[in-house]
Amino acid sequence: MLFLAAGLGLVMGLVIGALGGGGGVLTVPLLVYALGVTAQSATTSSIIIVGITALVGTLARIRGGGIDWRTGLIFGALGIPSAFLGTLLNRNVDQQVLLLAFAAVTVLAATAMLINSRPEAEKPAQPADGSTPCEPSGGGTVATATRSTAGPTRARRRFLVTAVKVVLSGIVVGFMTGFLGVGGGFLVVPALVIILRMPMTAAIGTSLLIITLNAVTSMASRLGSPLDLDWRIVVPFTVLAVVGSFLGKRVADRLSGQLLTRAFAIMLILVGGFVAAEALGLL
Repeated sequence: MLFLAAGLGLVMGLVIGALGGGGGVLTVPLLVYALGVTAQSATTSSIIIVGITALVGTLARIRGGGIDWRTGLIFGALGIPSAFLGTLLNRNVDQQVLLLAFAAVTVLAATAMLINSRPEAEKPAQPADGSTPCEPSGGGTVATATRSTAGPTRARRRFLVTAVKVVLSGIVVGFMTGFLGVGGGFLVVPALVIILRMPMTAAIGTSLLIITLNAVTSMASRLGSPLDLDWRIVVPFTVLAVVGSFLGKRVADRLSGQLLTRAFAIMLILVGGFVAAEALGLL
């Protein structure tokens, strides 16, 4: 059991290091189906494992500048209250319902990423403050003068739209973190890429920051009740997951954002389909 947990942890670490999320999506079914842990215990164990792995991944990316700190911190802060609500609901939901919800959300997120997937060059990043990169300025022509009056209005509108997207995404992801017992990366990455138009390479680092914040919040909300953890599984799983995250980062540094996006989406569909089939007794 010890060696199996370590091996599975290495696989999960590779995924979260390379794709910036999906570790919880893999960890929960691995704990339930491969290691025989109950769904409720697996969700709590997953938060510890994924949270520590994401923290290490975040620290490893600080020097590289691959993290949008403002978006990540706002996203994480907004998820704090909703993560508590998700945790409360998790305690009162049947295991089969929990696993089916897990599978449904996973497949939906993956489908959205595949539909949205196209070369990164065609999708300019949308900064969190709503500004437009390379927006023309200066001049003195009539067109420039016209833009000078309309520009602030458009900029405010873009800022408000982006702010609403960040707020809603942060709340939903936080809730799912508490309810499904995952770091939320499988939802954070699609939200950053699809809704906020962030390049996949930046979304990976930012996602790890958000996962860390969400995991801390969700774990704190569980401290008042019995955790029911098997540390013989959690410890080796976590240690090897951290090792795998460093290897995964090296893989990510060598692949394009488009390829990473599609790999992430395909992995989610496979995991979601497997969990749904198992929960329905089809396997």
